[in-house]
Amino acid sequence: MSKKWFTFIALLVAFSFVLAACQSAEPTVVEVTRVVTETVVETVEVGGETQEVPVEVTRVVVETVVVEPTAAPEEARPKDLVVCMAQEPETLYVYGGSMLAMSAVLHSIFESDLTTLSYAYQAQGLEKVPSLADGDAVINEVEVQPGDMVRDVTDTVVAWGEGVTVNNAAGEEVAFDGNAVMMEQMVVDFTLKPRVWSDGEPVKASDSVYSFNVVGEPDTPTVKYAWERTASYEATGDLSTRWTGLPGFLDSTYFTNFWGPLPEHVLGGFTAAELLTAEESSRLPMGDGPFMITEWVAGDRISLVKNPNYYRASEGLPYLDSVTYKFIPNTNQLIAQLLSGACDIGTQDGMGSDQAPFLIEAENNGLLTPYFQTGTTYEHIDFNIDPVAEVASTRPDWFSDVRVRQAMTMCTDRQSMVDNILYGRSEVIHSYIPSVHPLYPGEGLTEWPYDVEAANALLDEVGWVDGDGDGIREHADGTPFIVSLGTTAGNAMRQQLTQIFKENQAQCGIQVELLYLPAGEWFANGPEGVLFGRQIELGEFAWLTGVEPSCNLYGGWNVPGDPEAVDENGNALYPSGWGGQNNTGWRSEEFDAACQKAIGSLPGTPEYEEGHIESQIIFSENVPIIPLFLRLKIAAARPEILNFNVDPTQNSEMYNIYEIDIQQ
Repeated sequence: MSKKWFTFIALLVAFSFVLAACQSAEPTVVEVTRVVTETVVETVEVGGETQEVPVEVTRVVVETVVVEPTAAPEEARPKDLVVCMAQEPETLYVYGGSMLAMSAVLHSIFESDLTTLSYAYQAQGLEKVPSLADGDAVINEVEVQPGDMVRDVTDTVVAWGEGVTVNNAAGEEVAFDGNAVMMEQMVVDFTLKPRVWSDGEPVKASDSVYSFNVVGEPDTPTVKYAWERTASYEATGDLSTRWTGLPGFLDSTYFTNFWGPLPEHVLGGFTAAELLTAEESSRLPMGDGPFMITEWVAGDRISLVKNPNYYRASEGLPYLDSVTYKFIPNTNQLIAQLLSGACDIGTQDGMGSDQAPFLIEAENNGLLTPYFQTGTTYEHIDFNIDPVAEVASTRPDWFSDVRVRQAMTMCTDRQSMVDNILYGRSEVIHSYIPSVHPLYPGEGLTEWPYDVEAANALLDEVGWVDGDGDGIREHADGTPFIVSLGTTAGNAMRQQLTQIFKENQAQCGIQVELLYLPAGEWFANGPEGVLFGRQIELGEFAWLTGVEPSCNLYGGWNVPGDPEAVDENGNALYPSGWGGQNNTGWRSEEFDAACQKAIGSLPGTPEYEEGHIESQIIFSENVPIIPLFLRLKIAAARPEILNFNVDPTQNSEMYNIYEIDIQQ
């Protein structure tokens, strides 16, 4: 028996019980007495004549009435949501981990200060997103004395002194000469909404300062980039804080330099090392969010109930009475529990494109509501335009001619990959950000179509033809156009797309040999690493995009290589060393200038937008990579779940747990 029919029969049985219950009460027969006034016609004799005269007559009537039973009002049932996840958090300490499963639970416990929906930032627990335009973010000119801490031109935090070069207030590079220097310094003000910890204590600006200080502790294992470039972070009122950056640090995401409050009155007695394992911070943390945790049963569930002190309780939020996060590592079991109603939501960590056909079928039968959302991870195939010398000496220069890269891009049926691998639920991309991004160029971007005829004509133009009729083109020196494409082993999606790519390129006289390597070997740093050691002709993998476009991934300064290598002028050829990320080896002065213009400007300025748009236009014409498609974020919910959603740039889909509801 199919699951669909099993579910239908179960519903039918349940309905029969309800019907029997409704019919169990018998109608009641009662006597009702009422007074009836009627007008009748009587015959009377007047003056010897007979006349008919209307007369009102009142009488008492007793009637029998059948009274149908009145159904008792249905009592409101508690709204208990069960969220099923594939993973169990290692900790719930906000600075103790970064698992997606942890983020989901923390959305229930702590208020989000900022959200990142649809490639933008929004204020939630803050009154607003600070901005230079509104005056709650400013750039001042300050005098920096020798010995003062600054951010230098290499983005290093150093004391202003011998051997240091900075950008002065005029934007000029200035080397230390023993004197003071005028530099720019950013100051940003934040204001919290009046919030309350679940124990009733008000959330204070000092709780945010306490959180900032915890981050700075050596025993706190979290990224300290912004913390290290902070001159001061202080409370300026009960609900306001001020961030002051180091001179020279003009942070493009300055509006995120607010540290989420932690309850100092609860955690202040612990050291940074103790906070990593203390129950009050890692197992049963107290927050200011819509729910508060009641228990964590290892290996099974985390249970939470509505926070009566939630600062938005007067708005009727949250709608739910309780939330339970269940841990079900087996995807088939997770989906089975969704179908049975034991789970209300299945999160993205337990879903993949492999489940798409089943979820679509369940949707068509009204059993589940799947959510297919393009995320921030995009798959791409990179050309090794500038291989390391040892490799370059062993093969022809396949990809330095941009026409070859353009032809191979047109010879790739990317829509077929989307349709066959992701069931048409994603999109082909043409840049390193998707078309829905606010900074995607409205015009000027080259979107290469799938056009085998045009691709072959372009390769003919380059002069690489199939001279011997074996179906494979030859380089001018007679070498057949046979190239290797590498990617990670054990990934079904990548095996499918590389097979499609191989078949596509054969239509253009290019033979592709596939190579699958363990991730540790594939992604290893150079010079040994295959990908980042620039040793392979073509490489397939994924990068992340986000609110801030990552043009720096393809900057000439970011090409991995020997840090000791220099050009004829003595300048470092590979300033990023073997840690560089631009494995294509592609360099474009025009692109670098546009990208540096973008990342050196602040959001909201014309230079910021212009730089990012110019970068993409140059990138799309030169195609150092073949952008393929965006990976999917997949989740599912029962049809009665309301206000649930999956957003492309908000990491966890539980970001709006305070407004998720159950239709009853």
